Amino acid sequence: MTPSATVRITVTVNGRVVDRVVPAATTLIDLLRSHLGLTGTKLGCGVGECGSCTVLVDDEPALGCLVLAAELDGRSVTTIEDEQDERIRGLQQAFIATAGLQCGFCTPGMILAASRLPPDADDAAIRAGLVGNLCRCTGYSKIVTAVRRAGRRRVNRDTRK
Repeated sequence: MTPSATVRITVTVNGRVVDRVVPAATTLIDLLRSHLGLTGTKLGCGVGECGSCTVLVDDEPALGCLVLAAELDGRSVTTIEDEQDERIRGLQQAFIATAGLQCGFCTPGMILAASRLPPDADDAAIRAGLVGNLCRCTGYSKIVTAVRRAGRRRVNRDTRK
């Protein structure tokens, strides 16, 4: 493949179908930030070590810096900007309510990773579920508290239905 090769992809991002022609070497995070203007996902280390670029691909956590946009054809991507996902919204509210963030740089990746944890996850399960997401500002205790709080709210909401 030559450096100037391009690929056409059709991907659903936050419920919206997107059709683009991009350079073949374009990463998912570049697609989101540079091509689609979705800057909520952050680029940290660029080598898959920090988790700041975590998004969901087909509802599973994925590192945006390691996935090529060409791999996304026909797939679904969820970012922190998804306004329809109640799990993401609940986690955002819980992070704010419990001061589970400081600078906020890692928060989108933390929230996306946590969004797929079961609502009744205990502290050990929450920590295990966030193991690939690094925060350089907090001691993680407020992050775990936020995830636990959001989970409790989901359980309480589901039992009222």
